[in-house]
Amino acid sequence: MTIDLRKLQTTLGVTADGDFGRGSFTALFVKLGAKAPLAAELALSANVHFPAYGIMDNRLRLAHFLAQLAHESGNFIYMEEIASGAAYEGRKDLGNTQPGDGKRYKGRGPIQLTGRANYREFGRRIGIDLEANPLIAAIPSIGLHIALEYWRKHDLNAPADRDDIERITRRINGGLNGFDDRKRKLAAIKALIS
Repeated sequence: MTIDLRKLQTTLGVTADGDFGRGSFTALFVKLGAKAPLAAELALSANVHFPAYGIMDNRLRLAHFLAQLAHESGNFIYMEEIASGAAYEGRKDLGNTQPGDGKRYKGRGPIQLTGRANYREFGRRIGIDLEANPLIAAIPSIGLHIALEYWRKHDLNAPADRDDIERITRRINGGLNGFDDRKRKLAAIKALIS
């Protein structure tokens, strides 16, 4: 189940040297829908963090991680939720206890981190005060790091290794919102990296 990096690089149209660095990650994010400048910034973070978080350890981890983020971010196009965030106002389960928290802590980054409590927790985990500076979560390289930390905290490598998209979706989304789209994206990404 290891990733054939040279084959993937050939598919992506980059030098097939087996060294999957920033150029290869940029091509991967472009292939998944990101515009080139955003793809390059995501690649900067992926190059540093994917190996450290075990995402490159096997095809299933890479496919599941990318499929979930592709769904959440509209194919790596949106680093901030289109909706205003007003629907999250007063959601104590998200830690939104102050007036304006819904809009202030709406979904950002490729995983669409939502809620004051999550901004506080994941900001602390990556060493950035996201609670005081929530817009930082929409910076693609930081947002991807947040997504990886979220993945780690919820121990999602294990269900990815079992190819358990339902468990991963529930841990990311709290339910099965967009489940059919997540499954389609997973199938497409598996085909890409097979």
